[in-house]
Amino acid sequence: MSASSTNEVIENRTFDEITIGEEAYLEKRLTMEDIKLFAVMSGDVNPSHVDSDFAKSSRFQEVIAHGMWGGALISTVLGTQLPGPGTIYLGQTLQFKAPVRLGDVLRVSVRAIDKDDQRHHITFACRCENQRGDTVIEGEANVLAPIKKISRPRTLLPKVRLAERGRLHEILTAADRPEPMPTAVVHPVDQSAICGAVESAAQGLIIPVLVGPKSKIYAAADKANVDISAFELVDVAHSHAAAEQAVALARQGRVEALMKGALHTDELLHEVLKRETGLRTERCLSHVMAFDVPTYPRPLLITDAAINIYPQLAVKRDIVQNAIELAHALGNQNPRVAILSAVETINPKITSTLDAAALCKMAERGQITGGTLDGPLAFDNAVSEAAARTKGIVSPVAGRADILLAPDLEAANMLMKQLTHLADATGAGIVVGARVPIILTSRADDALTRMASSALALLLADYQRQSMLSSPEGA
Repeated sequence: MSASSTNEVIENRTFDEITIGEEAYLEKRLTMEDIKLFAVMSGDVNPSHVDSDFAKSSRFQEVIAHGMWGGALISTVLGTQLPGPGTIYLGQTLQFKAPVRLGDVLRVSVRAIDKDDQRHHITFACRCENQRGDTVIEGEANVLAPIKKISRPRTLLPKVRLAERGRLHEILTAADRPEPMPTAVVHPVDQSAICGAVESAAQGLIIPVLVGPKSKIYAAADKANVDISAFELVDVAHSHAAAEQAVALARQGRVEALMKGALHTDELLHEVLKRETGLRTERCLSHVMAFDVPTYPRPLLITDAAINIYPQLAVKRDIVQNAIELAHALGNQNPRVAILSAVETINPKITSTLDAAALCKMAERGQITGGTLDGPLAFDNAVSEAAARTKGIVSPVAGRADILLAPDLEAANMLMKQLTHLADATGAGIVVGARVPIILTSRADDALTRMASSALALLLADYQRQSMLSSPEGA
């Protein structure tokens, strides 16, 4: 009998070496990772096979496809142990006697029962038993056995990481409850802008009010092959007028959010920031990006990568408070805020460490509310509990941050782009701190990102509305 080996060399058993009754086996536990990986490779996305919530139900115990995994393990034994390298699988007949359940440990064995000397065929009896000794699979496999000895280094398989998506979808799901908000779509005169509005409307997130030159908007809709006949259209001459009119609509209460179309961000924000006719509040404006990072176990908000270039301490206070408010709107009532720097200690030569210390003290004194702050923290200490332990950092934030405050726009921008291009992250962002949320879309944004940005704005607008109604001033 041979068993699964951890040796560095893998060697076959030739046709002449194999005797009737010779057996090999391996043991393996079925995990949800196995099921999902098989689904990715095979395209089998049956919810009863891959849904972890469904796996908790009793029905799951009866319907999980035992063949998809047990059959593959039989092939593994034949191809790597007996006969091993050089084996050609000719066919199999398997019967599935009982379900394979999540967490079961299978003992998969093959035993030679017949040899064809002329064709070098061998028939193996195949059997899979669970940890209780129940037979779950049995049958026969027919192979063409190798006639030459093969011995070679065992190949170390690469570690496969399943990039779990869904946090942007969770934002969309969470946004199913509020009614869609009237949204001024500013100067939507290209395909990207008009599609962003139409897709968000189709999702039930916004009621678009298209503001811009009528002829150009219809031309963009025709080019994108989308129907905008159901949307209100405010005809103005150019992008400057579109920004001015959109801000006026928000001041009048006719719209609850702005969505940037085919105009520069500065052009839109210039109108937003006008003291007499804009949408300013007591806080500075800032941009917050909600990221879905496959390697991080929670949504991650990063700020500010779009508006404040080198923010001073007072501006950073507003940036933090804006991000905390968005986190509240997303359902996180006590977000952990990591104030980033290059180091985790105070250094008078590094301004960001001094700002971090001051922000933490401001939070202690009630000048920042609604979250738990710590800093300065280097990036690894902010997102890795192991890194924080290594450096002896004891903190409720270290390793578990929900919000990352970057020292300046350059650092935030580089961090976001590194996550996007090197960590397969996706994100959606809005401008916070004005009277209404502002959705900044990009030509590079896909449909999901556009819709998730609209969902962020919807949730924030709904949260602000509810907060106002519950406050003594709004009552």
